[in-house]
Order: sequence, then structure tokens, then C-alpha cells
Amino acid sequence: MIRLLANDGMDKDAAVKLRELGFEVVEDHYDGEELFKQIKEFDILVVRSNTKVRKDLIDAAVGGKLKLVIRAGVGVDNIDVKYAREKGITVNNTPNASSISVAELTLGHIFAVSRFINTSNVTMREGKWEKKAYKGVEIFGKTLGLVGFGRIAKEVAKRAYALGMKIIYTDICGKAEGYDEYEFVQFDELLKQADFITLHIPLDKNKGYVIGKEEIAMMKDGAYLINCARGGVVNEVALIEALNTGKIAGAALDVFENEPKPNVELLNNPKVSVTPHIGASTEEAQERIGNEIVNIVNEFFKKAS
Repeated sequence: MIRLLANDGMDKDAAVKLRELGFEVVEDHYDGEELFKQIKEFDILVVRSNTKVRKDLIDAAVGGKLKLVIRAGVGVDNIDVKYAREKGITVNNTPNASSISVAELTLGHIFAVSRFINTSNVTMREGKWEKKAYKGVEIFGKTLGLVGFGRIAKEVAKRAYALGMKIIYTDICGKAEGYDEYEFVQFDELLKQADFITLHIPLDKNKGYVIGKEEIAMMKDGAYLINCARGGVVNEVALIEALNTGKIAGAALDVFENEPKPNVELLNNPKVSVTPHIGASTEEAQERIGNEIVNIVNEFFKKAS
């Protein structure tokens, strides 16, 4: 029987479907040496962001049964994809499933930082009534700059445009066909024009930060920065400095350089709205991710048989 290890868990309905298709699904979580020992016994490994599939784990799998690694989500920066493929292990992700969920969280963070929802929620619970301290800004009529224009960014643009925002975007692929209501601009120009900047790009460790001290200096005074993409694309030290000086009016982060223990100074900054990497954490997204996993597994082993 073909064995699947869902090391970070998976949608229950998807697990049932896979079992009905004849796969053995193990939903236990293994860490460290135990994972290294167990990995040889599985044909498929499904991970979210918690399990890191690095060279040492891949080496431990060599000579065993492992043929397929699936990232239950979009980003694959927790998997050494190139090395896995060199060792004959296929790597897939589920890019279509969570776009709406991440887009909605991005919009939620825009509202939170523009209207102090994050901060006032805390201070009111502390018994404070700081009405005069929370003079926010409307997002209507403001310019939203999207860094990256893939599936998630397009969903953000659609919703923000309906709310009356002007949409500009930049992307390494250039201008996108069929989106004439939005304006394509170069990266530097986006930084200069946008009132709100949202990031929708993968982490490239070789390139380093996309938003650092120089990029922040180009931004409008009082702009807002939202990152629901990947920790590491924003220089958090430079961001804290910009928040403290007022260069950036507010920031919202669902992802961090050091997960699951982010920079405490960033977490405690009253100008920052934070969530613990929950972009895809909706019932609907997890159901879609589960269905994608079922399809990937079924198709892969049909071809392999």
C-alpha cells in the first residue's frame, strides 16, 4: 500500500478521500531524529510551513520509499526543491487553493492599520478610552501598490478596486494582459506613488530583502506596508526604524523572519498589526488545499503505475 505522511496535518475530508482511494494516510507529527527515521517508510510527505524539508531530511529519505513531497500551500521556501528533484523526488504545491483567503486577510490588515483596529482592540480591553488617539485614514481614493501580480495579488486588486482604491502594480513578468483598469509601473515608481504597499512575492534567499532601508526611503512619508507573503522579504530592523521615526505610518504582518518566535519589538509596536501566519487558515482554503492534494496524489500514482 502507498503510504502518505501528513506531518503537519491535513483536511479531514481529504484524508478520508485518500483512504477511500486506497492510500494509507498517517497524520502523526514527527520531529528531528524520529522524522529522519520514519521518512524512509513513506511514499508521500505532505507538509505545511512547520516541517522543513532540507538537504539532511532528503538525504535521510534516499534509499527509502519517498517519491513525492507536497507543500499544502503556495510557498515552497521550506523545501529544498532543487535538491529533492536531483534525488528523484517530485515536489508539488497547491497554488490555487488559498488565494482568496490570503487576499481577504490582506484587506483585513489594511483596514486594521488604517483605522487603528488592532491597537484600540487591545487598549479598550485594558480599560482605556483613547478616542482622540485614533485618527485614521480612509482607504477610498488612496493608491494601493501591489508588489507581484500573481493569483493572490489579483484577488486583492479586485477587492481594493471595488472599495475605491487606485491600483498600481509591478511584476517581473511585466504588464499583465486584461487588467487595463490597473496601472503597471516599475518597482521604484510604485514605492514613490503608493499610499499602501502590499507584497505578493516568493522569498528568494539569494536576492535578500525586497524592502529594506533604501526602498523604505523611497516610499511616501506616512505610507503603510502590508506583508502576507513571506517573512524575509522585508528587513524588519529597517521597518522598526521607519515606524519609530514616522516614515511609515503603520505596518501589517502575517509572516516574519523568525517564525514561530518573531521579533518582540515588532510585535509590541502599536503601529503594527500582526497575525501568526494565518493567510490560508480558513475552512474554505483548507478544503480546497485538501482537494488539490487528493488530485496531485491520485494523478501522480496513476502515471507511476
